[in-house]
Amino acid sequence: MTPGTDASTARAATRPVAVKPAAPRFEIDPWWPKPLPEGWIAGQLACVYVDHNDHVLIVNRGDITEEEKETCIRAPAVMIFDLEGHLIGSWGDWEVLPFTPHSCAVDRENNVWITANGDGMVQKYTYDGKLLLQIGTKGVFDTMDGAKKSKNLNAGRDRLNKPAGVACDPENGDVYFADGYGNRRVVVFDRNGNYLRQWGRQATPEEMEAGVGGAFAEVVHSVAISSAGLVYVGDRQGDRVQVFDKMGNFKRNIWVRTGTATLPDKRGTAWWTGFSPDREQKYLYVMNGRNEQVHVLDHASGAILSSFGRPGHQLGNFTHGHSLAVDRRGNIYVADTNWGRRVQKFSPAQ
Repeated sequence: MTPGTDASTARAATRPVAVKPAAPRFEIDPWWPKPLPEGWIAGQLACVYVDHNDHVLIVNRGDITEEEKETCIRAPAVMIFDLEGHLIGSWGDWEVLPFTPHSCAVDRENNVWITANGDGMVQKYTYDGKLLLQIGTKGVFDTMDGAKKSKNLNAGRDRLNKPAGVACDPENGDVYFADGYGNRRVVVFDRNGNYLRQWGRQATPEEMEAGVGGAFAEVVHSVAISSAGLVYVGDRQGDRVQVFDKMGNFKRNIWVRTGTATLPDKRGTAWWTGFSPDREQKYLYVMNGRNEQVHVLDHASGAILSSFGRPGHQLGNFTHGHSLAVDRRGNIYVADTNWGRRVQKFSPAQ
């Protein structure tokens, strides 16, 4: 023992030092996607989604300006790209689609489900854009009198109220909706559009701070299903991702407390979630629209390991970063709404 060193100090010096696990790093791919066809211009790009064939679907709201209409062609509502960024498909009849498209998901039969937070209905299409099924009526909401601004019911079995995210169960084809901007619930329908179940309600300020499961701050914004069969719901203004089983039993909170000291957080942090492509889904990715960052979380503990992005208009910056998706190679795609109006691809750094 070194003179002047007691036994306890010597023992402490030999203990292993805890090492923070290394998080994956990402870098922008400036060449994705390839240019759109001549004259095409997109509006807000509300959602990006990667299907089981590693095709990248982008939902376009089509809200271009009068000046743009004079010189350009409004891009279709749904655009489909390959991993290299080539446009391989597009479709969407603006007269048939719900108002303000918000999200999409592809089911196990390769059908595309579309939500819209400006409407009370959702739709199911074939992969090439043929309408198969509709839940609800265009312009009719799950409210006391069906009007958009009336008191929400949070109970509709044949309509929704400004639905946001959507996820399809790969095991049985059931469809989960984050319902949404008007209601405060997760609602589940089968593949044929039949109502199955729901959970969720408006939280009180006390319940928000306590993290009560199934009580949502304001917008129920996103929904995703993990490989373990758990349902991850973005409680946006609650600054957390709530985790449930498929029957709606609450399992845990994953907090993203980088916003306000008290809740609800006006912009909120928990906008969208995605999983790393490994079997264990070691990492959970969260789009934090408040701080314009993507967080890399340790899935098991919920700890934020690293982040990338910042507010701005340059490559790698986000302007109203809204949703994200992950392909089987581990690339992350982020869609900007409002003034951002683009999708960016981030690849794992070598």
